[in-house]
Amino acid sequence: MSNSQYKDFLACEARAMAMMDGWKEPQTDALLIGSYVHAYFEGPEAFEEFKANNPELISSRGPTKGELKTEFKKANNLIRAIESDPMCMFMLQGEKEVILTANFAGADWKIKIDCLNRDNNRFSDIKTTDSITKETWDKKLGYVSFVESKGYLTQMSLYAEIERLDAGRDGWIEPIIVAVSKEDPPDKAVVGLKAYDIERELDQIRENMPRILSVKSGSEAPNRCEKCRYCRETKQLTKITYYADLTL
Repeated sequence: MSNSQYKDFLACEARAMAMMDGWKEPQTDALLIGSYVHAYFEGPEAFEEFKANNPELISSRGPTKGELKTEFKKANNLIRAIESDPMCMFMLQGEKEVILTANFAGADWKIKIDCLNRDNNRFSDIKTTDSITKETWDKKLGYVSFVESKGYLTQMSLYAEIERLDAGRDGWIEPIIVAVSKEDPPDKAVVGLKAYDIERELDQIRENMPRILSVKSGSEAPNRCEKCRYCRETKQLTKITYYADLTL
């Protein structure tokens, strides 16, 4: 298991199973911008490799042919916003792109931490978002921050536990999110979690994993969300839908 696969199963079991069989979600500029910023802070070699492997970053037509596309020029503003802030850069000190594995909640997990600093008892992850302060409506939780709406609270809690298990210690080191917004000019924040946040999220993962593992193993049929791209591509209608149910 990985955090992204766990998140996929929560969103749509049918889509998650299809992705295991090779179905892919098209790459979006929003995801590429996040990856672009991540690659920069991973180091010069990783950044050059990322650009070489993603030619869609470069304009192929018009007067800007051969130049970085406008949206990725804006991504450079996000990078500068982080680089110009001593606290952000302090939190990003440590070993880069660290892969860890451990068994948790009945499964073997593999994670990759952006920046691990065991000497200072913390790890950090860079997150790009549309807005740091804007609230998003969640049907179960009400209005929540981007940390909750994007699943980052779950991810950081999971990473804290896998790191703890890998290190063989009793307690968690501190999870830190270095967040930067895509606004002009970018906003930024260093975001922390409490121990009870981590424990709550881990309890939720423990509760969800039996169903996920059962579906993943083929013991139970996956449910369809009927809203994602995969479900729209493969939908076969079997009934008439009452109009008031369209937004449920």
